[in-house]
Amino acid sequence: MLAALVDSFRARYGRAPEFGALAPGRVNLIGEHTDYTGGLVLPCAIDRETVVVAAPRVDGRVQVFSEGWPGVVEGFDVATPSRRGDWVDYVQGPFAAFATRGVACGGLDLGVASRVPPESGLSSSAALEVAVVFVAARAADLDAAPETLARVAHEAETGFVGVSCGIMDQFASALGRAGHALRIDCRTEDVLPIPLGTEVALLLAASGVERKLAAGGYDMRVAECTVALEGAVAALPDRSIGSLRDVTPADLPALERRLPDVPFRRARHVVTENARVDAFCEALARGEHAEAGRLLKAGMASLRDDFEVSTPELETLCEAGDAQAGCFGSRLTGAGWGGCTLHWVAPESAAQVGEEIASRFEARFGRRPPILHAIPSAGARLLREAELGA
Repeated sequence: MLAALVDSFRARYGRAPEFGALAPGRVNLIGEHTDYTGGLVLPCAIDRETVVVAAPRVDGRVQVFSEGWPGVVEGFDVATPSRRGDWVDYVQGPFAAFATRGVACGGLDLGVASRVPPESGLSSSAALEVAVVFVAARAADLDAAPETLARVAHEAETGFVGVSCGIMDQFASALGRAGHALRIDCRTEDVLPIPLGTEVALLLAASGVERKLAAGGYDMRVAECTVALEGAVAALPDRSIGSLRDVTPADLPALERRLPDVPFRRARHVVTENARVDAFCEALARGEHAEAGRLLKAGMASLRDDFEVSTPELETLCEAGDAQAGCFGSRLTGAGWGGCTLHWVAPESAAQVGEEIASRFEARFGRRPPILHAIPSAGARLLREAELGA
């Protein structure tokens, strides 16, 4: 992919790229719709990445092409990025975020290629943002920690693109560690690597249902959680409740008496999901993969019933996985409304489980879903000169 991108860059711009970066997508093992409420999440970076290569310009413009959009070259002024409502916003956003921090990145010719499937729940947007941020920082000779660059990428998505997401996706892409998941406390931004070992494999099944978060139900769920938080503050007056993270499962009866049904169910999902994240980490530490799988199933039920972000396709994939002896547990991954499902399986059963999932889905929907074997991988990095063919 990188060699082809470098060749395309030379053909389009008449020169070679001088630097570049790659950033992986991610799969979230557990902890869904908790990041924007200050909660806990457990993602891992995966072996599907977005690559951005670059060379400086002197006119203050950014020109960008994507191998995913053949024949299309787009441009914008670094000083005046303006939302367009398409993929270029995820390129413009990092420059806008840097500008608010007083960092001048200068003009660039950019080329983009990706192996992260778009609209799949695997954070293709965050992978693009993080890769662009790393490249823009390199262009500005900015020596910044990966955590700082992840925050810039997050500001790009929330402040420029307009998606009210938490920090999980950008942190997972920038800070991923091979063979590990990351327990991220989205309130404190503390990150704890959690070894995953080799006793379990991660299968991802693509539902084929694309998601449009900014135009869909995501912002509605954020708003419903805000209503739930207001109810929690009123229901628990003797407590300091700054976010739903401060609500415990023991508080739910008091919250149920105070809130209407919908915001209460949204809160119940968030509160119980936070508890499941730590329970999942504890099960991993004990090597109890069946218990970890049970927690995945419980999370899926909560996402389906309390948060209402599932679809028939996602449920069919999970049911097909959970029916197999070699599968410990399944759930949707990402925000829902489409995308992928995650299946926690014994490595020796991975091929059979994947085949059964695909066959059962095809029998119902008449198409065969792609099945990916995801490997927990390292986070974003700058490309070496040798990788660019220099």
